[in-house]
Amino acid sequence: MTDAAAAHRSEQAETMPFSAEVDRLLDLVVHSLYSEREIFLRELVANAADATDRRRFEALSAPELGMPEAPKVRIEPDRAARTLTISDQGIGMSRQELIDNLGTIARSGTQAFASALAANKAEERAALIGQFGVGFYSAFMVADKVEVISRRAGTEEAWRWISEGRGNFQLAPATREQPGTDVVLHLKADAEEFLDPWRLESIVRKWADHITLPIVIVREGKESPANEGTALWRKPKSEVSEESVVEFYRHLGHLFGKPWATLHWKAEGALEFYAMLFIPSERPFDLLTDRRTSHLRLHVRRMFITDEAELLPPWLRFVQGVVDSEDLPLNVSREMLQATPILPRIRKALTNRLLTELKARSKEPDYETFWQNFGAVVKEGLWDDPDYQDEIAAIARFRSTAVEGWTSFADYLGRMREGQEAIYVQAGESIEALRASPQLEGFRARGIEVLLLSDPIDAFWPDRFTRFEGKPIRRAAQSAADLEKFPMAADQKPAEAEPDLKPLLAAMTETLKDQVSEVRASGRLVESAVALVPAQHGPDLYLQRMMRRAGRNEPLPPPVLEINPQHALIRLLASRAAKAQDVAEAARVLLDLARLQEGEPPADLAGFSRIVSEALARAWAETGQ
Repeated sequence: MTDAAAAHRSEQAETMPFSAEVDRLLDLVVHSLYSEREIFLRELVANAADATDRRRFEALSAPELGMPEAPKVRIEPDRAARTLTISDQGIGMSRQELIDNLGTIARSGTQAFASALAANKAEERAALIGQFGVGFYSAFMVADKVEVISRRAGTEEAWRWISEGRGNFQLAPATREQPGTDVVLHLKADAEEFLDPWRLESIVRKWADHITLPIVIVREGKESPANEGTALWRKPKSEVSEESVVEFYRHLGHLFGKPWATLHWKAEGALEFYAMLFIPSERPFDLLTDRRTSHLRLHVRRMFITDEAELLPPWLRFVQGVVDSEDLPLNVSREMLQATPILPRIRKALTNRLLTELKARSKEPDYETFWQNFGAVVKEGLWDDPDYQDEIAAIARFRSTAVEGWTSFADYLGRMREGQEAIYVQAGESIEALRASPQLEGFRARGIEVLLLSDPIDAFWPDRFTRFEGKPIRRAAQSAADLEKFPMAADQKPAEAEPDLKPLLAAMTETLKDQVSEVRASGRLVESAVALVPAQHGPDLYLQRMMRRAGRNEPLPPPVLEINPQHALIRLLASRAAKAQDVAEAARVLLDLARLQEGEPPADLAGFSRIVSEALARAWAETGQ
């Protein structure tokens, strides 16, 4: 392109505002992470390496994208111009990709980022940059102006993005001989240290030594290597230091701290691969999203291929790491990955190894930390992975009505009452709400343990995983009939004979016929007057709420309203119904009370509030309060 043409294109520069999120985010990054400024270089180098990996993989199925013979990341300090340039030969960005990637934040908001900053120690905050996908913006910690010149592989056009981090950026046509990206930092007055090649090399070796792509630093016009590019996962465990493993873990997943568990081994025999897997010690912020896929990095003889091979089932998607195959061809395509029988075999081997590790660690005190972080994800396998249900059930942990802390299915079996045939579970919004649930009063009164489930997936899996070591798993709310063969404790037995409930049941059934499928006396209630339970062939009430929240408003049988014959209020209403007195308003209030106990609002909130207020006023007037 001629100088005149370039000048003409530069006149086409366009100024655009950052999204409100980015504008706020820049302020957070610069002022909240300022003491950890050197982290910017790790983030920019990691971005460059990722772009190169992406171009290499896309070129396998689109040869026109090309690929340099020896790609690298080039870091060039220029003292005279006070600039630092990080260059790559990666996939590059088009005009729209520059806008999408550098002008907006799609993966996380500033509120969550700010909360994370407040919750973490100063030395851990730098890692949050990568964890929230805002690594590029860390450049503004050391630069008062940033330029990005990028050319998308497969195109002839290049574009220049410029910003001083003050609310807007400029976008204009540019020139670049080859595809890739240059990030040019115009350094602040107090950031001169980042023009020193030795300082830059120390940062690279600290933060990016495990990137397998060569990283070079320009010294006096010559390029010198800055990283070893060692594939740690291919080294014997005895030759890998704990420090290097921890740094690799932090780099790989943009995490901080140390991994909860590290699995490092070489599989030999019919299937040969290297693996280094990490179970994080912290729960990622985006763990429970709709992206239920594993993103382990697949390499073939050290060369990165993809992180979308789904090398682990969704219920192990929190595991980070690298798998390096000896059996796949280097030019493997996306289609080949889908068709090859090798990947399912690797997936099975990895899953089995992780389950073996978790089973062994489940006997240790810190297993509770793992389960609190990732138990909700692991239990997804009880619902959608029948091949591993038994293994998952063996390492699962639950809260219980019988013990403090966490317990297992196996421990539950050891505490079952004589003659008890089933394992009872109950799912709900929270452990506290479940402990107070009227549906469990009969179980507590008879000394029958119930496992308490409060994760969203708990609403579903008991319908598919229905037995553990030969014992059926039953929802407590639908198992009242099982209580009949177990006598209550002496101090829980009714003191008075049961009143005649027929008139009351008939009257309540007539009043509530459009809202419940049945009104019946209950043997499960001890302290509460009423309880809502699912109809005989209907789903659990908690499951029904989950389905409604998901927008699945399928026709379902109305619930059953159970009443406690021994409760003073029910005895009073039974007496009135026997005298043909009106109990319709009381019936509606009782139904609303039962709804409240289940975490549901009353059908008529204003009417319920009025009736309760009037009843309290009458009661207090009669007692003289």
